[in-house]
Amino acid sequence: MRRIPCSHKSVAAITKTLSKHPRLIELNCQLASLSRSCYYKDVLHLFDQIHSSPSHLPHSIKPDQYTLSTTIAACAHLRDVVSGGELHAYAIRAGLKSHPHVANTLLSFYAKAQDSTSLRKVFEEIDNPDVYSWTTMLSACLKMGQVGYARELFDEMPRRDVAVWNAMITGCMENGCEEIGIGLFREMHCLGVRHDKYSFGSILSACTVELMDFGKQVHSMVIKTGFLSKASVINALITMSFNCKDASSAFLVFEGADALVRDQITFNVMIDGLGSLERVEEALMMWRKMLEACLRPTELTFISLMGSCSNEKIGRQVHAQVIKSGFKGCTSVGNAIITMYSNCGNLREGYMVFACLEEKDLVSWNTMISSYAIGKSGRSAIWTYQEMHRTGIKPDEFTFGSLLVSTESIETVEMIQALVFRYGLISKIEVSNALISAYSKHGEIEQAYQIFHTSQKNLISWNTIISGLLLNGLPIHGLEQFSNLLISELKPNPYSISIILSICANISSLRIGKQVHGYILRHQFFETSLGNALITMYAKCGILDWSLRVFDKMVEKDIVSWNALISAYAQHGEGMKAVHSFKAMQNEGKVKPDCATFTAILSACSHSGLVDEGAQIFNSMVNDYGYIPEVDQMSCMVDLLARAGFLDEAESIINSQEIEAQSNLWWALFSACAAHGNLKLGRIVARFLLEQEKNNPSVYVLLSNIYASVGQWKEAAHVRELMKSIGVKKKRGSSWIRS
Repeated sequence: MRRIPCSHKSVAAITKTLSKHPRLIELNCQLASLSRSCYYKDVLHLFDQIHSSPSHLPHSIKPDQYTLSTTIAACAHLRDVVSGGELHAYAIRAGLKSHPHVANTLLSFYAKAQDSTSLRKVFEEIDNPDVYSWTTMLSACLKMGQVGYARELFDEMPRRDVAVWNAMITGCMENGCEEIGIGLFREMHCLGVRHDKYSFGSILSACTVELMDFGKQVHSMVIKTGFLSKASVINALITMSFNCKDASSAFLVFEGADALVRDQITFNVMIDGLGSLERVEEALMMWRKMLEACLRPTELTFISLMGSCSNEKIGRQVHAQVIKSGFKGCTSVGNAIITMYSNCGNLREGYMVFACLEEKDLVSWNTMISSYAIGKSGRSAIWTYQEMHRTGIKPDEFTFGSLLVSTESIETVEMIQALVFRYGLISKIEVSNALISAYSKHGEIEQAYQIFHTSQKNLISWNTIISGLLLNGLPIHGLEQFSNLLISELKPNPYSISIILSICANISSLRIGKQVHGYILRHQFFETSLGNALITMYAKCGILDWSLRVFDKMVEKDIVSWNALISAYAQHGEGMKAVHSFKAMQNEGKVKPDCATFTAILSACSHSGLVDEGAQIFNSMVNDYGYIPEVDQMSCMVDLLARAGFLDEAESIINSQEIEAQSNLWWALFSACAAHGNLKLGRIVARFLLEQEKNNPSVYVLLSNIYASVGQWKEAAHVRELMKSIGVKKKRGSSWIRS
């Protein structure tokens, strides 16, 4: 048994305390017992009784360092900053702050309160910090993201054991300082400090694609040192494999581990990793293996399974197993079930699960609000927030972020901004980004830019304002902000580049588009989304050959890639090539056409007069793929038939379709009437359009042209006069080409 060094002086002090205040010892034991039982409010109440006992009596009781430290610890658990501050002041007045028990507990209190200023002050006032003081301070700084200061503390520490090294490495990796974390791991190895399972676990689980080579080196070290028998190391290796999108390696590690080594976490990591790669069936099979291994599923098991379910039928089956396994009352699992139903588009079922939750935490309310926001049910999101407010739960930055996504009017945005100020969350970068996005969406780009200019910025902030400027018809200003981003400390990500390519396509700037393409190649961006954006950009700039070259060089092609190529051919009048691309996509069989695919290919057929091909593709969309034609597809079919002179057939499609005929369908037919000089049908369509768009000069101009094309000059002139009497003016054309 380890002996605790203790001087004769300290023994005498303890004996004196015991003999003088036996009642205080008893009360301190009561405080400790209440604290262990998590009755923290009762701890504060008992301390108040001790502190308020009459001081003039001969045997009055005064709180000592143990009384104070236990009570401060209770404040830390309750996050009671006010009471904790009062106890700190009392410690100073009573001369108890110098006691290690009190000083260290104050450190823990301010660490949990995330008050870095007070934390540093308390630490600096400790004359001789012990191991607990150093480790508490180090861990707190790392949790608050103060890696630089934590590194200074680490270098000053008089004694650093393996636990301290592990804490420092883990903190660096979690804060995105991978280089520092890896450097410490190597330094630890060079100094002869032996790695343990926590060292390997923390470094491996943080390895991503960029650190794959280093991860493999650590994997070799794990094998050499015999740590493959530790479950935590196996779990970290599996996590690393999934971080690198390498399911094969994950399976190799899993299958290579001894059956006795695999624990619940091992299966949970496999299920979560497979779910993240959308390999739902394999995730469900892994769950079955977990049950066969006689391991009981945990909360995380069901949370991971629910997170991977995009099929409501499978989700319902997992939901049933949640109830059978006794997790129905678990709030975190309930939150995951709500998310699953909302992702499947069943908000009603999601709300029923939410309503049945016995205990709703902040995440529950945020999940429901977010579900309504994603489902574009802004009013329901606001109503849910009001219910949350009535229950007394305080919103956070994610609450307001979801509310701002779902706003239906500028007045709602302004109301939410007022609430943000009221709750002191305007400094949260997530909130300022959501406000920038909301104001941009509602056309208030000046207000959006003001928030951007005065707020703390991350890469999402830059992407949001650049996207907002493009949305509000200010592409040149978007390019200027991108230039500012390039000279800042942040680096553009693939999404940033895709926005800029959209701007280049919008203004047909081939010169800037090529520069961006060069930037992509220099920085080795291989994302499919950027290839798709380049195809569109070159097509919009009139360079179809380059669109095809980009498409051919892409390693991975998704449905957006094929849609971009088909649309490029359609824009350039290459209808037959678009049809060939569509058939090539079908023959390849890797991706399934979506609604956007059919809109693009039907548009290509329309512009090239490919009636037979268009009709065949339209029938395939309905019969082979089971899509119900939407307005865009119907508009393309009407345009296709009308351009080819089949005006009666085009009209019959408009009149017979199940969905309500919108003005763009009639416009397609009206344009064809003008092209083919069909006055009878043109007058009928014009009457309908004038009811919908009375002040649109194009209706009058096109109708006048139809009259003129059949030689009815008097009627054509009458339409022009009618246009003048109503006060409708034709807008002048403009050209980008300057003389």
